This record gives sequence, C-alpha cells and structure tokens, in this order.
Amino acid sequence: MKITLEHGPAFTWARVQLAAGESVKAESGAMVSMSTSVAIETKMQGGFLGALARKVLTSESFFQNTFTAERGAGEVTFAPSLMGDIHVRELGGAELLLTSGSYLASDPAIDLQTKWGGMKSFFAKEGLFLLRAAGAGSLLFTCYGALVEMDVPPEGYVVDTGHVVAFEPSLEYSVQKVGGLKSMFLSGEGLVCRFAGRGRLWLQTRSLDAFVGTIVPFLPKRSSN
Repeated sequence: MKITLEHGPAFTWARVQLAAGESVKAESGAMVSMSTSVAIETKMQGGFLGALARKVLTSESFFQNTFTAERGAGEVTFAPSLMGDIHVRELGGAELLLTSGSYLASDPAIDLQTKWGGMKSFFAKEGLFLLRAAGAGSLLFTCYGALVEMDVPPEGYVVDTGHVVAFEPSLEYSVQKVGGLKSMFLSGEGLVCRFAGRGRLWLQTRSLDAFVGTIVPFLPKRSSN
C-alpha cells in the first residue's frame, strides 16, 4: 500500500495505491474516487453491538467500508468532510487514541475499539469516549484546520478540548473547567484537557464547536407555525 497526501494543507485528500489483492478500510462516506478494479465491502465494525457503541458514543459511522483491489492494482482516494489536513501514522504495533470524528482510514490489520475515557472526562464531549487504534500498519486521521504535532513538555500542557485530535496512550490527561461558571460564559472558554507525562500530541488549529457557535446566531429561526 502506498499513500500520498495531496492538495494540503487546507483541502488534503489521500491517494491510496493498492497492489492486486491489497485492501484498505475507511470511514463510511470518506471515499472520493476509485479505480474500476477495486471492490467495496460494507460491514458493521466490531459486529452489531460494537458498531452501535461506536456510532452512539463517538459519533463515528455505524458502517465501515473495505476497499480491495480484486482485479489487478488500483487506487482509492479519501477526503474528510471538513476543510483540513490528513496525517499518516505508521503504528508498528503501537496504539493511538483518537477523538471523535478524527478517524479517516487504515490498514485492515489496525484494530479499532471504542474506549471509555473514565469519569475524569465525564463532562467533556470530545473526551467522554475515544477511539483506540492498535496494531501494525498505516493509520490516517484528519483534523479541522491545520494539524500541529508536538511532544508534551515536562511541565505538562493544556489544550481546549475542541482542539484535541489524537494522543499517545502513554500520556495522562484530565478534563477541567477554565475558572468558574462565570468565566466559562464570559470568556468564551469552557473545558480544557490537561496532559502530563511523556508522549506525542496532535492538535487542530480550528474548533468545529467554535465555528458552529459563530454561525448559529445568523441562521434563520424556524417558524413555530
């Protein structure tokens, strides 16, 4: 499998070239185009209960598509639903935790499981449930805006929950309020994720929640009649 990222960083898509017999799995709706030699198989990720948990708890799709080059070599292109970048991570037997909506595609050998974030993240939409990716192979995840990759400094790091994309499980994290209720409403800030330990962190430069909050006041109000 050969993966090439094109048209980045604002409108990135991934061109995945498959040898005969190779496969790649992707989030439902992520495909843009594909060769006629490629066949699609749609199934529920992790069976009915696993797929239901993934849909309800992380907002990921109920179904997942597997693309296989059955009639010779071929290619598939994938793109996220939002404007932003794509990152390719070679797991090599490691694990990575993804926030809701960040997963795009992966090698079929990558196992995806819904992970409970614990009571420490109970009040955070983005941190309540995470997607755990584990195994060996390529993992493609996406962001809204540009993607920032960093090592958490020794003193720790604080990130608005709406900007967290992915992080290594070696990191400890806790979700906290910014000040009291008054400052949450007046400052425009709400919940932050405090990271500690050694590990890598991926952030997005834009927040979908913030964008939605910006445009909602301008949307036409629905008539009660």
